[in-house]
Amino acid sequence: MALMRRGLGVAIVAGSLALAGQAFGQGKEAVFGLHCDRTGATQTVGVFLCPGYHDYISLVNSRGGVEGFRIRVMEIDNEYKVPPAVEAHERFKKEGAVLTGLYGTPHTAALAKRLEEDKILGTSPGFGTAAAADGRRSPYVFPVAASYWSQATASVKFAKDRLGGSLKGKKIAYLFFDNPAGKEPMGIFEDLAKLEGFELRTFAVPAPGVEMGAQVLDITGRFRPDFVIAHLFGRAPSVAIKELKGKGYPLSKVIGFVWASAEADIQAAGGMAFAEGYNTLQFAGVGKDFQVLRDIEAMYKAQGKAVPKEMDSTVYYNRGVFVAALHVEAFRNAVKAKGGAMPTGEEVRNGLRAVRNFTLGGMVPPLQFSAEDHEGGGFAQVWTVKGGKLVKSTDWFQAYRDIIKKHLEAEAKKS
Repeated sequence: MALMRRGLGVAIVAGSLALAGQAFGQGKEAVFGLHCDRTGATQTVGVFLCPGYHDYISLVNSRGGVEGFRIRVMEIDNEYKVPPAVEAHERFKKEGAVLTGLYGTPHTAALAKRLEEDKILGTSPGFGTAAAADGRRSPYVFPVAASYWSQATASVKFAKDRLGGSLKGKKIAYLFFDNPAGKEPMGIFEDLAKLEGFELRTFAVPAPGVEMGAQVLDITGRFRPDFVIAHLFGRAPSVAIKELKGKGYPLSKVIGFVWASAEADIQAAGGMAFAEGYNTLQFAGVGKDFQVLRDIEAMYKAQGKAVPKEMDSTVYYNRGVFVAALHVEAFRNAVKAKGGAMPTGEEVRNGLRAVRNFTLGGMVPPLQFSAEDHEGGGFAQVWTVKGGKLVKSTDWFQAYRDIIKKHLEAEAKKS
């Protein structure tokens, strides 16, 4: 895996090489573009998620690639900044990338139109614009996992179940990172508050999200909610856990969106014992009990290499593996549909729309997509810190899909 730096402090990783001596048909190669943040505000995610992506592609290449194609991943560290992300898109396009793994909600918004114009598929798993779930409105952006709207409905459903099956007269605090991602589900929460009869109060945390003592004091000392829903990322989740625990608020009545849900967040807050009871939303399985992870470990051992430490941070690493596997599936469908020839970006997009009952050995819910549904159903799981580890608390579930549909239809009318 080669690493070099070019302008704006942007790192490019051109890698995911096959095992030495692996033969590929006639030098056939496909380029996958990958945005990442390894050095910016959300590097605590990228340094685990992106290696997971590369490792899965390496596994595929070690087994002969995809229908005779070797996959080359071109990764660019956008530092969680929009200008480098836009520059990265142009580099990917120049290299002939047939798809792109996006990174960051502001970045996805900035690139959506370019992806459509250039006919290059872009995936935004668990982030980005929730309205992109409607493929008719956003033909080249795929959320491919529970969007922020779906995470909002899932978190309210979980709070309702934990509070005895009714939210009438209850109080819910929404603690969020004050940027487009944090504001994305606001309308969903407002509709749910009216529907379920709870009082909603919002608490914005300014970037970089490491100072929220005033907000947490307001939540615990004045508002005194029955449940707290936290939508934070980067270093902010660990700060929130420490602040809430320090003010005596029970973490069993807190649920974090998917980017406030990793082992690294919990360890930085004080460790698993400290965060006992904390609930997290997930769109991919947690832990190492999946065959695909055992296969990656076996690949490293066969190469005489140590298993990378990044695999221990399973929440983000597993998501990287999931995204890579879904990209491979879309590309495979496109190659097969074209009789073995290199597909266009549009054909790879159609290949993702053709995915049916994709589970990656149980790591993700049964996913399928279509021209209308780019989200895959909006499923989530809740995992809870119990006895020093993350334990699954629910099976895959959806919630309030009629509310999601209402907002999708309203967004479609704006187009």
